[in-house]
Amino acid sequence: MTRKQKHMLYRIFLAVVLFAAGSLLPLSATMETGVFLLCYAVIGWDIVWKAITNILHGQIFDENFLMTIATIGALFLGEHSEGVAVMLFYQVGEWFQSYAVSKSRRSIASLMDIRPDYANVERNGKLEQVDPDEVQIGDIIVVKPGERVPLDGKIIKGTSALDTSALTGESMPRDVEPGMEVISGCINQTGILTIQTSKEFGESTVSKILDLVENASDKKGKTENFISRFARYYTPIVVIAALILAILPPLVIGQPFSVWIYRALTFLVISCPCALVISIPLSFFGGIGGASKIGVLVKGSNYLEALARAEMVVFDKTGTLTKGSFAVSEIKAVGMKDSQLLELAAYAEDYSNHPISQSIKKAYGENIDKTRIGDVQEIAGHGVRAVIDGKVVFAGNAKLMDKENISYIPSSAIGTIIYLSYDGKYAGSIVIEDEIKADAPAAIKALKTVGVRRTVMLTGDADAVGKKVAGRLGLDQAYTELLPADKVDRVEDMLKQTSEKGKLVFVGDGINDAPVLARADVGIAMGALGSDAAIEAADVVLMTDEPSKIASVIQIARKTIRIANQNIIFALGIKILVLILGALGYANMWAAVFADVGVSVIAILNAIRAMRVSKFIPPVH
Repeated sequence: MTRKQKHMLYRIFLAVVLFAAGSLLPLSATMETGVFLLCYAVIGWDIVWKAITNILHGQIFDENFLMTIATIGALFLGEHSEGVAVMLFYQVGEWFQSYAVSKSRRSIASLMDIRPDYANVERNGKLEQVDPDEVQIGDIIVVKPGERVPLDGKIIKGTSALDTSALTGESMPRDVEPGMEVISGCINQTGILTIQTSKEFGESTVSKILDLVENASDKKGKTENFISRFARYYTPIVVIAALILAILPPLVIGQPFSVWIYRALTFLVISCPCALVISIPLSFFGGIGGASKIGVLVKGSNYLEALARAEMVVFDKTGTLTKGSFAVSEIKAVGMKDSQLLELAAYAEDYSNHPISQSIKKAYGENIDKTRIGDVQEIAGHGVRAVIDGKVVFAGNAKLMDKENISYIPSSAIGTIIYLSYDGKYAGSIVIEDEIKADAPAAIKALKTVGVRRTVMLTGDADAVGKKVAGRLGLDQAYTELLPADKVDRVEDMLKQTSEKGKLVFVGDGINDAPVLARADVGIAMGALGSDAAIEAADVVLMTDEPSKIASVIQIARKTIRIANQNIIFALGIKILVLILGALGYANMWAAVFADVGVSVIAILNAIRAMRVSKFIPPVH
């Protein structure tokens, strides 16, 4: 609880005591009036002062004005207890709203509490604790266990486990060692790390993320904009209506002015739009905060609103649905064991750092005895010739087998095929493919579960490769052999196929797919931990490599819109009902208190539900 909230609580307590004294003690009429006026001054002076200052600044029609006119009018009519009660309960509601909003903000602040307080810079053999802004590119910093990594950089000494949960929502620590890149905002858990910085603090990952979160509220959705416009016109209209209600009926039907003035004042209290003005932005704020809990950064409530209407999700393949790294998927040996064929391939490819060579060596998993390798020659466009244990080994494509007049068995497998011969005879083939992410099949199922109508994949890969990946994942459609410009054209075509209110979401790596990310209704960057380009290009940023979080954030978005709509219908419905009853004389000031404060509190409690997301994450395994 803030200091201001505590101070307000003391005022409420004192006002309750004075209100009870004025209502229950056997006081004279003058004493009773004095106690109620004192109570009103204690609890309502700030509202009256805000109304006066706002009028002086040209902002007449706000809730402070409505509350001041209504309660002071009630005091003048002799309805002291009701006038004071309305102000008291209004302040109770305001306190509750303030507490709820600050609690929600603190919750998001704790989720995004990634701003480092200091950096340990190594200068002249000693460590100096400085502000992260003072650290230059290339400086050496030391991060001790329990400290937050203050800037992006490369580890030059030390091993440790990093807690990335504030950035990714993942509880599993990430092991790091010399040569690896680290980003600011992570917490060092075990060992001491010596890091050479690669960016200034203003350009670091932590700064970009903080800026993104802090500015998310600037981009309002249609619902929020509607409420802002609604309040702007609604308040003057109800003030004019109250004025007509106070003057016209007494002149037409001859009843006392005091009766209709009381009804008009009640009408003003009921009409306060606080439930809408506070609860709707709070719903979106909660939804954005809820998404950040699972490591998804949404750049504004307009994108959250668009996600709620996601009808088609289009994926890039490499780096999004697949790992973008090769792996051995099939070994077919002839005249030897599969393990022997893999060993020959690993030894033949030992000299190379090509991704395909690396995948073969990774699959082999043993140390290479370089004394067994003799002459190695690369045959451009074909493969490699190596002498292993004194025998000639050829490893490469079908053209290499044809060139060396080696009779081989053509493989019908989809992927990159490496044929091998040993001592002049065909030895078998190895198939290498881009690995599908473990999370990807479940992600597509989850999207279907949450009601996404179509899932599509775009790739520059060969048709057979693309169709195979799409089939494994259960995608509705795959477009293959596309150039970057072709991807934009395909998205343009698919945008025409969505319904009037439906939205197209494109998911890519945020680096090579910037044009398509920009053209889609919502661009989502996958696995953006440390990727500046992804954070800049996309509307929604997934900090981890898990496509299943797309379904999760769609559900969060839909829940947020549902809560906002519930609040609009509930608040307007109750207000319209009580406004009619107030105008007809069936609702007094106490009913007005419920219509204003009660509705606000209920709407805000409902809005806070948007922060709770754990139950709404679809199962991915």
